Amino acid sequence: MPNARLHRMELPNYTCGYGTAARDLLKRNGFEIEEHVLRTRRETDAFKDKHNITTTPLIFIDGVKIGGYTDLGKHLKSMKPKRKGLFAR
Repeated sequence: MPNARLHRMELPNYTCGYGTAARDLLKRNGFEIEEHVLRTRRETDAFKDKHNITTTPLIFIDGVKIGGYTDLGKHLKSMKPKRKGLFAR
């Protein structure tokens, strides 16, 4: 089973929808998830500064930085085998 590390924001008055959507997408695609929840604004800002990003979530798959939710979708799509056409030689 592939491994993913997910860093997402869940503050007392706000939960990042992209973070929970990324978690759900990883689960649907059979990933074992190591989830790191950022619970304060200070913790979130320090994490974003450390990784030179402007938004969360941040996803790593097997130690490789993938990016955010949109990047995850593109990455998962690129991993799927291409279907051959009905009349392909």
